[in-house]
Amino acid sequence: MLIVALAFVVLLVMGMPVAFAIGIAGSLFFLQHPELPFTIPVQVTVSQTQNFALLAIPLFILAGNFMNRSGITERLLDLASVLTGRLRGGLAQVSLALSALMGGVSGSAIADAAMQARMLGEAMVQRGFTRGFAAGVLSFGAVLTPIIPPGIGMILYGSIGQVSIGRLFAAGFFPAFLLWLALTGAVWLTARRRGYRPERTTRPSLGEVGRGLRGGVWALLFPIFLLLGLRMGVFTPSEIGAFAVVYAVFIGLLVYRKLRRASFLEALEGSLADVGAVMFLIALSAIFSYGIVFERVPATISGWILGATDSLTAIMVLIALFVLVTGFFIDATVLILMLTPILLPLVRELGGDPVHFGIVFIVAATIGNFTPPVGAAMYVVCSILKCPVGEYSRESVPLFLAVGAVTLVLIFVPSLVLFLPELLFG
Repeated sequence: MLIVALAFVVLLVMGMPVAFAIGIAGSLFFLQHPELPFTIPVQVTVSQTQNFALLAIPLFILAGNFMNRSGITERLLDLASVLTGRLRGGLAQVSLALSALMGGVSGSAIADAAMQARMLGEAMVQRGFTRGFAAGVLSFGAVLTPIIPPGIGMILYGSIGQVSIGRLFAAGFFPAFLLWLALTGAVWLTARRRGYRPERTTRPSLGEVGRGLRGGVWALLFPIFLLLGLRMGVFTPSEIGAFAVVYAVFIGLLVYRKLRRASFLEALEGSLADVGAVMFLIALSAIFSYGIVFERVPATISGWILGATDSLTAIMVLIALFVLVTGFFIDATVLILMLTPILLPLVRELGGDPVHFGIVFIVAATIGNFTPPVGAAMYVVCSILKCPVGEYSRESVPLFLAVGAVTLVLIFVPSLVLFLPELLFG
Protein backbone atom coordinates (compact mmCIF):
# COMPACT_ATOMS: atom_id res chain seq x y z
CA MET A 1 0.00 0.00 0.00
CA LEU A 2 3.00 2.34 0.35
CA ILE A 3 3.34 2.66 -3.44
CA VAL A 4 -0.41 3.24 -3.72
CA ALA A 5 -0.30 5.99 -1.08
CA LEU A 6 2.71 7.67 -2.71
CA ALA A 7 1.03 7.54 -6.11
CA PHE A 8 -2.08 9.15 -4.64
CA VAL A 9 -0.04 12.01 -3.13
CA VAL A 10 1.96 12.54 -6.34
CA LEU A 11 -1.19 12.67 -8.47
CA LEU A 12 -2.75 15.20 -6.09
CA VAL A 13 0.37 17.38 -6.19
CA MET A 14 0.23 17.26 -10.00
CA GLY A 15 -3.25 18.72 -9.83
CA MET A 16 -5.26 15.68 -10.85
CA PRO A 17 -8.91 15.69 -9.67
CA VAL A 18 -9.26 13.79 -6.40
CA ALA A 19 -11.63 11.12 -7.75
CA PHE A 20 -9.23 10.15 -10.55
CA ALA A 21 -6.24 10.24 -8.19
CA ILE A 22 -8.00 7.79 -5.87
CA GLY A 23 -9.12 5.49 -8.69
CA ILE A 24 -5.75 5.37 -10.47
CA ALA A 25 -3.73 4.96 -7.27
CA GLY A 26 -6.10 2.23 -6.06
CA SER A 27 -5.78 0.39 -9.37
CA LEU A 28 -2.00 0.19 -8.88
CA PHE A 29 -2.68 -2.15 -5.95
CA PHE A 30 -4.08 -4.75 -8.35
CA LEU A 31 -1.02 -4.46 -10.61
CA GLN A 32 1.08 -5.35 -7.56
CA HIS A 33 -1.10 -8.41 -6.93
CA PRO A 34 -1.50 -10.29 -10.22
CA GLU A 35 -3.22 -13.15 -8.35
CA LEU A 36 -6.25 -10.86 -7.96
CA PRO A 37 -8.54 -10.63 -11.01
CA PHE A 38 -8.46 -7.18 -12.58
CA THR A 39 -12.23 -7.31 -12.85
CA ILE A 40 -12.43 -6.57 -9.11
CA PRO A 41 -11.92 -2.77 -9.48
CA VAL A 42 -14.89 -2.64 -11.86
CA GLN A 43 -17.01 -4.83 -9.59
CA VAL A 44 -16.32 -2.88 -6.39
CA THR A 45 -16.84 0.45 -8.16
CA VAL A 46 -20.28 -0.60 -9.39
CA SER A 47 -21.26 -2.30 -6.13
CA GLN A 48 -20.36 0.83 -4.14
CA THR A 49 -23.06 2.76 -6.00
CA GLN A 50 -25.66 0.10 -5.13
CA ASN A 51 -25.57 0.93 -1.40
CA PHE A 52 -29.17 1.88 -0.67
CA ALA A 53 -28.22 4.06 2.31
CA LEU A 54 -26.24 6.35 -0.01
CA LEU A 55 -29.47 7.27 -1.80
CA ALA A 56 -29.90 9.93 0.90
CA ILE A 57 -26.92 11.89 -0.47
CA PRO A 58 -28.32 12.93 -3.89
CA LEU A 59 -31.72 13.57 -2.31
CA PHE A 60 -30.32 15.91 0.36
CA ILE A 61 -28.15 17.67 -2.24
CA LEU A 62 -31.26 18.24 -4.37
CA ALA A 63 -33.23 19.46 -1.34
CA GLY A 64 -30.43 21.87 -0.41
CA ASN A 65 -30.32 23.38 -3.89
CA PHE A 66 -34.10 23.82 -3.93
CA MET A 67 -34.07 25.49 -0.50
CA ASN A 68 -31.22 27.82 -1.47
CA ARG A 69 -33.34 29.04 -4.39
CA SER A 70 -36.60 29.27 -2.49
CA GLY A 71 -35.89 32.58 -0.71
CA ILE A 72 -34.91 31.00 2.60
CA THR A 73 -31.38 32.41 2.56
CA GLU A 74 -32.51 36.05 2.51
CA ARG A 75 -34.92 35.49 5.39
CA LEU A 76 -32.28 33.72 7.46
CA LEU A 77 -29.90 36.63 6.84
CA ASP A 78 -32.54 39.03 8.21
CA LEU A 79 -32.98 36.82 11.29
CA ALA A 80 -29.21 36.56 11.84
CA SER A 81 -28.87 40.34 11.63
CA VAL A 82 -31.62 40.85 14.21
CA LEU A 83 -30.13 38.29 16.63
CA THR A 84 -26.43 39.19 16.45
CA GLY A 85 -26.18 42.63 14.82
CA ARG A 86 -25.46 44.37 18.16
CA LEU A 87 -22.41 42.23 18.96
CA ARG A 88 -18.92 43.60 18.37
CA GLY A 89 -17.85 42.53 14.93
CA GLY A 90 -21.08 43.44 13.17
CA LEU A 91 -21.35 41.58 9.90
CA ALA A 92 -18.79 39.00 11.02
CA GLN A 93 -21.12 37.97 13.84
CA VAL A 94 -24.07 38.01 11.44
CA SER A 95 -22.21 35.68 9.07
CA LEU A 96 -21.52 33.19 11.88
CA ALA A 97 -25.17 33.21 12.93
CA LEU A 98 -26.17 32.72 9.30
CA SER A 99 -23.83 29.72 9.04
CA ALA A 100 -25.49 28.17 12.09
CA LEU A 101 -28.94 28.79 10.64
CA MET A 102 -27.92 27.61 7.16
CA GLY A 103 -26.41 24.34 8.38
CA GLY A 104 -29.72 22.53 8.03
CA VAL A 105 -30.21 23.90 4.53
CA SER A 106 -27.05 23.54 2.45
CA GLY A 107 -25.34 20.52 4.07
CA SER A 108 -22.04 21.50 2.42
CA ALA A 109 -19.32 23.59 4.07
CA ILE A 110 -17.85 24.67 0.72
CA ALA A 111 -21.25 25.70 -0.69
CA ASP A 112 -22.07 27.64 2.48
CA ALA A 113 -18.71 29.45 2.49
CA ALA A 114 -19.01 30.38 -1.20
CA MET A 115 -22.58 31.64 -0.83
CA GLN A 116 -21.75 33.80 2.19
CA ALA A 117 -18.62 35.20 0.56
CA ARG A 118 -20.74 36.41 -2.34
CA MET A 119 -23.46 37.82 -0.07
CA LEU A 120 -21.40 39.46 2.70
CA GLY A 121 -17.74 39.53 1.68
CA GLU A 122 -17.45 42.93 0.03
CA ALA A 123 -19.85 44.49 2.53
CA MET A 124 -17.54 43.38 5.37
CA VAL A 125 -14.52 44.90 3.61
CA GLN A 126 -16.42 48.19 3.10
CA ARG A 127 -17.11 48.29 6.86
CA GLY A 128 -13.38 48.24 7.61
CA PHE A 129 -12.62 44.53 7.99
CA THR A 130 -9.34 43.41 6.47
CA ARG A 131 -9.81 41.06 3.54
CA GLY A 132 -7.92 38.31 5.36
CA PHE A 133 -10.10 38.48 8.47
CA ALA A 134 -13.33 38.70 6.45
CA ALA A 135 -12.29 35.69 4.39
CA GLY A 136 -11.32 33.76 7.53
CA VAL A 137 -14.66 34.37 9.24
CA LEU A 138 -16.67 33.50 6.13
CA SER A 139 -14.62 30.35 5.64
CA PHE A 140 -14.34 29.03 9.21
CA GLY A 141 -18.00 29.80 9.92
CA ALA A 142 -18.87 27.02 7.49
CA VAL A 143 -17.42 24.43 9.91
CA LEU A 144 -20.91 24.41 11.48
CA THR A 145 -22.58 23.21 8.29
CA PRO A 146 -21.50 19.53 8.15
CA ILE A 147 -22.55 18.74 11.73
CA ILE A 148 -26.03 20.27 11.65
CA PRO A 149 -28.55 17.89 10.06
CA PRO A 150 -28.50 16.89 7.26
CA GLY A 151 -24.69 17.04 6.93
CA ILE A 152 -23.44 14.91 4.03
CA GLY A 153 -20.40 13.84 6.08
CA MET A 154 -22.70 12.26 8.68
CA ILE A 155 -24.50 10.23 6.03
CA LEU A 156 -21.21 9.01 4.56
CA TYR A 157 -19.75 8.12 7.95
CA GLY A 158 -22.94 6.43 9.12
CA SER A 159 -23.32 4.43 5.89
CA ILE A 160 -19.70 3.24 5.82
CA GLY A 161 -19.41 2.54 9.55
CA GLN A 162 -22.93 1.15 10.07
CA VAL A 163 -23.68 3.86 12.63
CA SER A 164 -27.18 5.22 13.28
CA ILE A 165 -27.60 8.31 11.11
CA GLY A 166 -30.46 9.48 13.33
CA ARG A 167 -28.15 9.47 16.36
CA LEU A 168 -25.47 11.30 14.39
CA PHE A 169 -27.97 13.96 13.35
CA ALA A 170 -29.02 14.46 16.98
CA ALA A 171 -25.41 14.48 18.20
CA GLY A 172 -24.43 17.38 15.95
CA PHE A 173 -26.61 20.10 17.45
CA PHE A 174 -24.80 20.89 20.71
CA PRO A 175 -21.25 20.65 19.26
CA ALA A 176 -22.37 23.05 16.53
CA PHE A 177 -23.62 25.43 19.23
CA LEU A 178 -20.24 25.22 21.03
CA LEU A 179 -18.38 25.89 17.79
CA TRP A 180 -20.57 28.91 17.13
CA LEU A 181 -19.91 30.25 20.64
CA ALA A 182 -16.14 29.75 20.27
CA LEU A 183 -16.01 31.47 16.88
CA THR A 184 -18.24 34.29 18.15
CA GLY A 185 -15.86 34.80 21.07
CA ALA A 186 -12.81 34.86 18.78
CA VAL A 187 -14.48 37.44 16.51
CA TRP A 188 -15.58 39.55 19.52
CA LEU A 189 -12.04 39.67 20.92
CA THR A 190 -10.56 40.59 17.53
CA ALA A 191 -13.24 43.21 16.93
CA ARG A 192 -12.66 44.76 20.36
CA ARG A 193 -8.92 45.00 19.73
CA ARG A 194 -9.34 46.52 16.26
CA GLY A 195 -12.37 48.67 16.91
CA TYR A 196 -14.79 46.92 14.54
CA ARG A 197 -18.24 48.34 15.22
CA PRO A 198 -21.55 46.48 15.70
CA GLU A 199 -23.87 46.32 12.71
CA ARG A 200 -26.68 47.97 14.66
CA THR A 201 -26.65 50.18 17.78
CA THR A 202 -30.13 49.55 19.16
CA ARG A 203 -31.68 46.45 20.66
CA PRO A 204 -34.08 44.67 18.31
CA SER A 205 -37.70 45.12 19.25
CA LEU A 206 -39.95 42.16 19.92
CA GLY A 207 -41.67 42.93 16.64
CA GLU A 208 -38.38 42.72 14.72
CA VAL A 209 -37.48 39.43 16.40
CA GLY A 210 -40.94 38.07 15.68
CA ARG A 211 -40.77 39.05 12.01
CA GLY A 212 -37.30 37.51 11.73
CA LEU A 213 -38.45 34.25 13.31
CA ARG A 214 -41.54 34.11 11.10
CA GLY A 215 -39.41 34.60 8.02
CA GLY A 216 -36.92 31.86 8.93
CA VAL A 217 -39.23 29.44 10.73
CA TRP A 218 -39.50 26.99 7.82
CA ALA A 219 -35.74 26.62 7.59
CA LEU A 220 -35.40 26.32 11.38
CA LEU A 221 -38.04 23.58 11.47
CA PHE A 222 -36.33 21.57 8.72
CA PRO A 223 -33.70 19.73 10.84
CA ILE A 224 -36.28 19.25 13.62
CA PHE A 225 -38.64 17.52 11.19
CA LEU A 226 -35.77 15.30 10.06
CA LEU A 227 -34.97 14.23 13.62
CA LEU A 228 -38.59 13.64 14.57
CA GLY A 229 -39.20 11.61 11.42
CA LEU A 230 -36.24 9.36 12.19
CA ARG A 231 -37.01 9.11 15.91
CA MET A 232 -40.65 8.15 15.39
CA GLY A 233 -39.78 5.60 12.73
CA VAL A 234 -41.78 7.40 10.05
CA PHE A 235 -38.77 7.54 7.68
CA THR A 236 -35.54 5.69 7.04
CA PRO A 237 -32.50 7.92 6.26
CA SER A 238 -33.08 7.38 2.54
CA GLU A 239 -36.79 8.06 2.73
CA ILE A 240 -36.29 11.22 4.76
CA GLY A 241 -34.11 12.52 1.93
CA ALA A 242 -37.14 12.24 -0.36
CA PHE A 243 -39.23 14.04 2.27
CA ALA A 244 -36.60 16.81 2.34
CA VAL A 245 -36.98 17.32 -1.43
CA VAL A 246 -40.79 17.49 -1.19
CA TYR A 247 -40.50 19.87 1.79
CA ALA A 248 -38.08 22.17 -0.09
CA VAL A 249 -40.28 22.30 -3.19
CA PHE A 250 -43.38 22.95 -1.07
CA ILE A 251 -41.68 25.88 0.72
CA GLY A 252 -40.31 27.32 -2.50
CA LEU A 253 -43.55 27.05 -4.48
CA LEU A 254 -46.33 27.65 -1.98
CA VAL A 255 -44.87 29.46 1.06
CA TYR A 256 -42.20 31.87 -0.21
CA ARG A 257 -43.20 31.56 -3.88
CA LYS A 258 -39.66 32.20 -5.07
CA LEU A 259 -39.14 28.85 -6.82
CA ARG A 260 -40.03 29.56 -10.44
CA ARG A 261 -39.34 27.62 -13.60
CA ALA A 262 -35.87 29.15 -14.14
CA SER A 263 -34.72 28.67 -10.53
CA PHE A 264 -36.19 25.14 -10.50
CA LEU A 265 -34.11 24.21 -13.56
CA GLU A 266 -31.02 25.88 -12.03
CA ALA A 267 -31.47 23.77 -8.90
CA LEU A 268 -31.73 20.61 -10.99
CA GLU A 269 -28.64 21.48 -13.03
CA GLY A 270 -26.62 22.34 -9.93
CA SER A 271 -27.72 19.13 -8.24
CA LEU A 272 -26.68 17.03 -11.25
CA ALA A 273 -23.18 18.48 -11.11
CA ASP A 274 -22.92 18.11 -7.32
CA VAL A 275 -24.30 14.57 -7.24
CA GLY A 276 -22.10 13.47 -10.14
CA ALA A 277 -18.95 14.74 -8.43
CA VAL A 278 -19.77 13.22 -5.02
CA MET A 279 -20.99 9.84 -6.25
CA PHE A 280 -18.08 9.46 -8.68
CA LEU A 281 -15.72 10.06 -5.78
CA ILE A 282 -17.56 7.54 -3.60
CA ALA A 283 -17.55 4.91 -6.36
CA LEU A 284 -13.80 5.16 -7.09
CA SER A 285 -12.94 5.23 -3.39
CA ALA A 286 -14.11 1.59 -3.24
CA ILE A 287 -11.01 0.58 -5.25
CA PHE A 288 -8.75 2.22 -2.66
CA SER A 289 -10.75 0.76 0.24
CA TYR A 290 -10.45 -2.79 -1.14
CA GLY A 291 -6.66 -2.61 -0.95
CA ILE A 292 -6.81 -1.18 2.58
CA VAL A 293 -8.90 -4.11 3.77
CA PHE A 294 -6.92 -6.72 1.81
CA GLU A 295 -3.62 -5.56 3.33
CA ARG A 296 -5.13 -5.46 6.84
CA VAL A 297 -4.17 -1.80 7.22
CA PRO A 298 -6.75 -1.19 9.99
CA ALA A 299 -5.26 -3.99 12.10
CA THR A 300 -1.73 -2.69 11.53
CA ILE A 301 -2.57 0.89 12.50
CA SER A 302 -4.53 -0.37 15.50
CA GLY A 303 -1.45 -2.26 16.64
CA TRP A 304 0.75 0.81 16.33
CA ILE A 305 -1.62 3.06 18.26
CA LEU A 306 -2.37 0.47 20.95
CA GLY A 307 1.36 0.00 21.35
CA ALA A 308 1.68 3.67 22.28
CA THR A 309 -1.23 3.84 24.74
CA ASP A 310 -4.39 1.99 25.71
CA SER A 311 -6.24 5.12 26.90
CA LEU A 312 -9.30 5.79 24.74
CA THR A 313 -9.08 9.55 25.35
CA ALA A 314 -5.38 9.69 24.42
CA ILE A 315 -6.07 7.66 21.28
CA MET A 316 -8.95 9.97 20.32
CA VAL A 317 -6.58 12.95 20.68
CA LEU A 318 -3.95 11.22 18.52
CA ILE A 319 -6.55 10.35 15.89
CA ALA A 320 -7.92 13.92 15.87
CA LEU A 321 -4.40 15.33 15.38
CA PHE A 322 -3.69 12.79 12.63
CA VAL A 323 -6.97 13.61 10.83
CA LEU A 324 -6.36 17.34 11.28
CA VAL A 325 -2.88 17.18 9.73
CA THR A 326 -4.05 14.86 6.95
CA GLY A 327 -6.92 17.25 6.27
CA PHE A 328 -4.39 19.96 5.38
CA PHE A 329 -3.73 17.96 2.18
CA ILE A 330 -6.86 15.85 1.54
CA ASP A 331 -10.52 16.87 1.24
CA ALA A 332 -12.83 16.05 4.17
CA THR A 333 -15.11 13.83 2.07
CA VAL A 334 -12.13 11.76 0.94
CA LEU A 335 -10.88 11.46 4.53
CA ILE A 336 -14.25 10.16 5.71
CA LEU A 337 -14.37 7.63 2.88
CA MET A 338 -10.78 6.46 3.39
CA LEU A 339 -10.30 6.57 7.15
CA THR A 340 -13.67 5.45 8.56
CA PRO A 341 -12.96 1.74 7.82
CA ILE A 342 -9.52 2.13 9.43
CA LEU A 343 -10.19 4.20 12.54
CA LEU A 344 -13.72 3.26 13.60
CA PRO A 345 -12.91 -0.43 14.34
CA LEU A 346 -10.05 0.74 16.58
CA VAL A 347 -12.33 3.04 18.59
CA ARG A 348 -14.96 0.30 18.88
CA GLU A 349 -12.33 -2.18 20.06
CA LEU A 350 -11.46 0.16 22.94
CA GLY A 351 -15.10 0.61 23.89
CA GLY A 352 -15.55 4.07 22.39
CA ASP A 353 -18.93 5.27 21.21
CA PRO A 354 -19.10 5.42 17.38
CA VAL A 355 -21.43 8.45 17.48
CA HIS A 356 -19.06 10.40 19.75
CA PHE A 357 -16.09 9.47 17.58
CA GLY A 358 -18.02 10.32 14.41
CA ILE A 359 -18.70 13.92 15.45
CA VAL A 360 -15.09 14.47 16.55
CA PHE A 361 -13.83 12.85 13.34
CA ILE A 362 -16.09 14.91 11.07
CA VAL A 363 -15.16 18.20 12.79
CA ALA A 364 -11.42 17.41 12.63
CA ALA A 365 -11.66 16.38 8.97
CA THR A 366 -13.72 19.45 8.04
CA ILE A 367 -11.15 21.89 9.45
CA GLY A 368 -8.90 20.96 6.53
CA ASN A 369 -11.36 22.68 4.17
CA PHE A 370 -10.29 26.01 5.67
CA THR A 371 -6.50 25.59 5.91
CA PRO A 372 -3.57 25.69 3.46
CA PRO A 373 -2.29 24.18 1.30
CA VAL A 374 -5.37 22.58 -0.33
CA GLY A 375 -8.41 23.82 1.64
CA ALA A 376 -11.23 23.99 -0.89
CA ALA A 377 -13.43 26.41 1.06
CA MET A 378 -10.39 28.61 1.73
CA TYR A 379 -9.58 28.90 -1.99
CA VAL A 380 -13.22 29.56 -2.92
CA VAL A 381 -13.56 32.41 -0.41
CA CYS A 382 -10.11 33.87 -1.17
CA SER A 383 -10.91 33.80 -4.88
CA ILE A 384 -14.23 35.60 -4.42
CA LEU A 385 -12.71 38.25 -2.11
CA LYS A 386 -9.41 38.47 -4.04
CA CYS A 387 -7.53 37.81 -0.81
CA PRO A 388 -3.95 36.42 -0.73
CA VAL A 389 -3.73 33.04 1.00
CA GLY A 390 -0.89 34.29 3.21
CA GLU A 391 -3.00 37.13 4.59
CA TYR A 392 -5.93 34.76 5.06
CA SER A 393 -3.73 32.30 6.98
CA ARG A 394 -2.39 34.96 9.38
CA GLU A 395 -5.79 36.46 10.10
CA SER A 396 -7.46 33.05 10.62
CA VAL A 397 -5.21 31.87 13.48
CA PRO A 398 -7.67 32.89 16.30
CA LEU A 399 -10.51 31.12 14.47
CA PHE A 400 -8.41 27.98 13.97
CA LEU A 401 -7.48 27.94 17.67
CA ALA A 402 -11.13 28.38 18.69
CA VAL A 403 -12.27 25.43 16.57
CA GLY A 404 -9.35 23.29 17.75
CA ALA A 405 -10.16 24.03 21.39
CA VAL A 406 -13.78 22.94 20.94
CA THR A 407 -12.62 19.72 19.28
CA LEU A 408 -10.50 18.90 22.34
CA VAL A 409 -13.42 19.68 24.67
CA LEU A 410 -15.64 17.29 22.70
CA ILE A 411 -13.02 14.55 23.06
CA PHE A 412 -12.64 14.95 26.83
CA VAL A 413 -16.37 15.44 27.57
CA PRO A 414 -18.28 12.85 25.47
CA SER A 415 -21.56 13.70 27.21
CA LEU A 416 -21.65 17.01 25.31
CA VAL A 417 -22.06 14.95 22.14
CA LEU A 418 -24.10 12.03 23.44
CA PHE A 419 -26.69 13.52 25.79
CA LEU A 420 -29.14 14.53 23.02
CA PRO A 421 -28.98 11.22 21.08
CA GLU A 422 -29.50 9.33 24.35
CA LEU A 423 -32.40 11.59 25.28
CA LEU A 424 -34.12 11.13 21.92
CA PHE A 425 -33.21 7.56 21.02
CA GLY A 426 -32.48 5.94 24.40
